[in-house]
Amino acid sequence: MSIRDWPVAERPRERLLVSGAESLSDAELLAIFLRTGVAGRSAVDLARHLLSQFGCLRALLEADQVTFSSQMGLGPAKFAQLRAVLEMGRRHLAERMRQKSMLEDPQAVRDYLKSMLRHEPHEVFGCLFLDSRHQVLAFEALFRGSIATATVHPRQVVKRALAHNCAAVILCHNHPSGNTEPSQADRMLTERLQEALELIDVRVLDHFIVGDGEPLSMAEYGWM
Repeated sequence: MSIRDWPVAERPRERLLVSGAESLSDAELLAIFLRTGVAGRSAVDLARHLLSQFGCLRALLEADQVTFSSQMGLGPAKFAQLRAVLEMGRRHLAERMRQKSMLEDPQAVRDYLKSMLRHEPHEVFGCLFLDSRHQVLAFEALFRGSIATATVHPRQVVKRALAHNCAAVILCHNHPSGNTEPSQADRMLTERLQEALELIDVRVLDHFIVGDGEPLSMAEYGWM
């Protein structure tokens, strides 16, 4: 049965307009993105099948082009469309974050860093550069490494801080394993960067570790 034949109150698009996107399941949200199904399957049925194939929505969203496009009902056009949607989401978060001081909306910082780093298959270390009012000047991914580690050079972090003429920074990196617990190496690196940046009067406000769930704030745990 086509979704057009469903009662209006049960159609994903109409339910989203009435109750909001948060009221829909992963399959229903994906069905709205797909728009149409395939022979013998509605868009919702196809969405459920794809989620079963990939294991979860995140795995589907993070799939490479070859893997994504090889699935029934998908292809290069849908892959390009999905990448555009995800990038618009990141840019929206970046704009939201830049409109206020980091201290006014710390959740925006968490959301932005997660959108930038959680999908990375290898460890990535980056910095948010802030002005004296703690508003964001820029974000840069400075170092990329292996699944388990990324080599970070304090001199390069200092160099980029000077280039942005920033007053403070927020450090961040991801753990591809999903576990956000900081290692001893993470704590030692934070201390080294604090010492290096202190020499040029730049404060390190926090070090976020991005994994599954909410990014972990080392400052909130008293680890810096």
